[in-house]
Amino acid sequence: MLDKKTLADLKELVGAENVLTAEEDLACYSYDATPLLSRRPEAVVKPASTSEVAAIIELANRRGFKVVPRGSGTNLSGGTVPVEGGIVMPLTRMDRILEIDAENLTATVEPGVITSQLHAAVESRGLFYPPDPGSMTISTIGGNVAECAGGLRGLKYGVTKDYVMGLEVVLPTGEVINVGGKNVKDVAGYDLTRLMVGSEGTLGVVTKVIVKLIPYPESKRTLLALYRGVGDAGRTVSSIIAQKVIPATLEFLDAVTLRCIEDYVHIGLPLDVGAVLLIEVDGVPPVVEADAAKVERICHEHGALQVQVAANDEEGKKLATARRSALAALARARPTTILEDATVPRSRVAEMVEAVEGIARRYGLTIGTFGHAGDGNLHPTILTDERDSDEMSRVQRAVEEIFRTAISLGGTISGEHGIGVAKAPFLPLQANAAALDTMRRLKQALDPNGILNPGKLFVSPGSL
Repeated sequence: MLDKKTLADLKELVGAENVLTAEEDLACYSYDATPLLSRRPEAVVKPASTSEVAAIIELANRRGFKVVPRGSGTNLSGGTVPVEGGIVMPLTRMDRILEIDAENLTATVEPGVITSQLHAAVESRGLFYPPDPGSMTISTIGGNVAECAGGLRGLKYGVTKDYVMGLEVVLPTGEVINVGGKNVKDVAGYDLTRLMVGSEGTLGVVTKVIVKLIPYPESKRTLLALYRGVGDAGRTVSSIIAQKVIPATLEFLDAVTLRCIEDYVHIGLPLDVGAVLLIEVDGVPPVVEADAAKVERICHEHGALQVQVAANDEEGKKLATARRSALAALARARPTTILEDATVPRSRVAEMVEAVEGIARRYGLTIGTFGHAGDGNLHPTILTDERDSDEMSRVQRAVEEIFRTAISLGGTISGEHGIGVAKAPFLPLQANAAALDTMRRLKQALDPNGILNPGKLFVSPGSL
């Protein structure tokens, strides 16, 4: 428990108004976007600078309390739930875009910057920051870095780790390090930048980020391909990639997801089909035209009932917005929504989506599947009710079968959501004992007192 002396010291460090202990405040920070997980912190402490973050962590080591870094709490693996108590430390006050360097094609930002705000700032200067997680209008750059967030444009442009060039990080001991920088080439020592990206706030607290920018695409074309079944749609994905077209976006939505989205946004999506692919190609105009024509042909060759081409950019944006609303739309259908992100090699997408359909039938569940099919990252979303114990038992068995199926197809239990606490029991399905031991030793070396975001990634052997 935090004693009065520790609370007083925290208030002195960040200001009394930035230390929250009221029950209603603690309740707000007891959960993130992950269902079925909640634990109240003992306090919420909001720093405004690197020095304040370092001082909080140094105090935590002296007094023995835990620290859970947090952005907007949009993560989907329980990564910011304070499962061992202590304090939650939101970094949302650190929200400045410090620099947009057009000469070096970089931007330097604090961790609390909202992802879409960075998009708007650089795009106003003809530049492009591609990573675009579904929660980009509320997620923070720091959270994106901690989880190595992906997004719709991951197929062509990559994910967060591909754009992080440098970091300022407060280690679990309170020491501050700077890793990477604006250099395009830099192999001086271990790649600590990559180590920190995706470490889920367990190895350090990111307080500054240098990201790579690229020129904004000159032209875009959006297509919507309609299919009778999920298999044909999945096979189209593999064929597009095999025929050397790399769309900016290649998204899959099944019939369950389509119905929920249309009921939510009312833009005229087809409801009499088994699946659709939302495809966007971008680049210089002649290449865009050629790629769009090639994609349309491939879709028809693999059984597309119809391929609709957006008349203009506004229509294309409307379709993309509808796709981004998939989780919100599905969440309206039942009281509890369990979203996973099993990922397989792109050549196995058809097998994976058909397997998920079979799992839904076997366990008597409603599962809407959507996701970034172009990079093999699928989101089977189980619509359920946590108050129904029998159904929840079937949900748990279905989730495990989804993960085992993904691994059997050469995939992974998480493409972009991370492990956190929700998927920790399943990590041994993918990582062998030596790999898990290596991860634990890294954690122990950097965080000898177990201060930073404990209870994440690892569980006791034999718990699955």
